[in-house]
Amino acid sequence: MNSSIKPLDINLLRKSARQHMEEGAVTAGYSADRTEVIAMLNSALATELVCVLRYRRHHFMASGIHSHATAAEFLVHSNEEQGHADQLAERIVQLGGEPDFSPDSLTRRSHAEYVEGVTLGDMIRENLVAERIAIDSYRHAIESLGSDDPTTCRLLESILAVEEEHADELADLLTQVPVKSS
Repeated sequence: MNSSIKPLDINLLRKSARQHMEEGAVTAGYSADRTEVIAMLNSALATELVCVLRYRRHHFMASGIHSHATAAEFLVHSNEEQGHADQLAERIVQLGGEPDFSPDSLTRRSHAEYVEGVTLGDMIRENLVAERIAIDSYRHAIESLGSDDPTTCRLLESILAVEEEHADELADLLTQVPVKSS
């Protein structure tokens, strides 16, 4: 056995697991500030929900020669953003919080804006801007959490990877679709 590995006290581990069982997955070893993590996750949830709504609108409003394929891509992104929202809400509950789905404050809590866009090019650009905001927001959250909450970090890293894919796909669309500004 490696001498740098601290032995695990099984009896203490068992005793600790029986304490505060109502806290579910949050054990004494959780070192992050749950209130701050839940607030950060609720901001991320609001951002994802705003993105779901914007992508849905763009899916239905896309028009023009290249609109069919682009609208389909918007729908795929919307569905993936909804999946992210669900994952974030689930993690909030695991941490003993309540996911905030209130439509009254959604855009205020979101890092990304809800910009409708007029032309197909506008829609692509607004979605790309939102993805870039999400990317930097997730990177900041992951960095802020450090090793205090590895489960949330892994969740955010998996979401970040998809947001980066979305940004790449949208950047590619900008080069393929005539993007005349309104």
